[in-house]
Amino acid sequence: MRKIILAVLGVLLIAAALFITKKIIDNKKRPQPKAAKVIKTVFVDTVQNKTVPIKIAANGNLTAKRRLELYAEVQGIFKGSAQLFKTGQKYKRGQALIRIDASEYYASVQSAKSNLYNLVTSIMPDLRLDYPDIYEKWQGYLNTFDMSKATPKLPEVTSEKEKYFITGRNIYTTYYNVKNLEQRLAKYTISAPFVGVLTEALVTEGTLIRQGQKLGEFIDTSTYEMQVAIGKEYGDLLQVGESVELSNLNKTKTYTGTVSRINSSVDQATQTITTFIEVQEPTLREGMYLEANLDAKKEENAIEVDRGLLQEGNKIFVVRDSILDIIDVNPVFFSDKKVVLKGVPDNTIVLSKNVPGAYAGMLIKVYQEKTKNSNVSSDTSASTTKKQ
Repeated sequence: MRKIILAVLGVLLIAAALFITKKIIDNKKRPQPKAAKVIKTVFVDTVQNKTVPIKIAANGNLTAKRRLELYAEVQGIFKGSAQLFKTGQKYKRGQALIRIDASEYYASVQSAKSNLYNLVTSIMPDLRLDYPDIYEKWQGYLNTFDMSKATPKLPEVTSEKEKYFITGRNIYTTYYNVKNLEQRLAKYTISAPFVGVLTEALVTEGTLIRQGQKLGEFIDTSTYEMQVAIGKEYGDLLQVGESVELSNLNKTKTYTGTVSRINSSVDQATQTITTFIEVQEPTLREGMYLEANLDAKKEENAIEVDRGLLQEGNKIFVVRDSILDIIDVNPVFFSDKKVVLKGVPDNTIVLSKNVPGAYAGMLIKVYQEKTKNSNVSSDTSASTTKKQ
């Protein structure tokens, strides 16, 4: 009997707990929050179509337009000169860059010249007797022959008899052998072909220079070139002689260059066209990294906006009576940050800054900077009047 009573009491307690719980749940009323109507403030611009210059951005390193790699064609000891053969040394045009000891070879050249002089001298008696009409010509040649100077050119032959006579005495062969030796003797001295600076020096005074050895590099510091790669789609927009604006990485200095050469072939790996920009500026140095803005062409009746404002590749948002709308446009040029658009009517109000979550039909509020400033001024004036 006791167990039955306890069981009935337990069932009653559970039923009462369930009933009370249900009552609490039914009587609990949660207030439904009202959705706040958010109106975003946007920045806008009024469209005024104009001529937009299309600029192609590129970059590269400067290299000297005229460069001379110095190699030895003869062998000998490097002799010192008035200026040390060191990196950064400046030379004038015609000034000797390198002198190699040629005393032994010079002696052999002089011996060959002396042999030629003796040959010409030996034919003079025969010329006086057999060819008196050409004697004075060859006598004049001997008078101008100077062992310390370059061998003068042989007199011009005026007849077949004279030609056969001179050839039979082996004078032509000896003459050209001498000229060949003189040409090689000139290679013992390397002179500067233009005003420039030595950028690399691989030998010093007293070094034994071997044939074919690289000696250094010499550049012209008055004119530099920058090689840039331009997309093939812009190749037909570039022309030789166009002005180019150059700047350093910090945008603190600007220079003006010109397009000097455009490669006619397209790089198959990168699908770009190699373009060379020439610039002349005393402050520039070889190897400097510059950025270039090439004026490709001018687009009429167009506007330029941020790329982030372009939607789906050919649409932008416009404002009509505080409501966003979307219109189709014609993008004609893309840069890293900007896009040039056509097909936007004048006086159209477009977004100047991107709005997260924007959609057509969205209610917005245009930011009025001037109105805000005038309100602030009015409030300040009213406060001042009240204080007075």
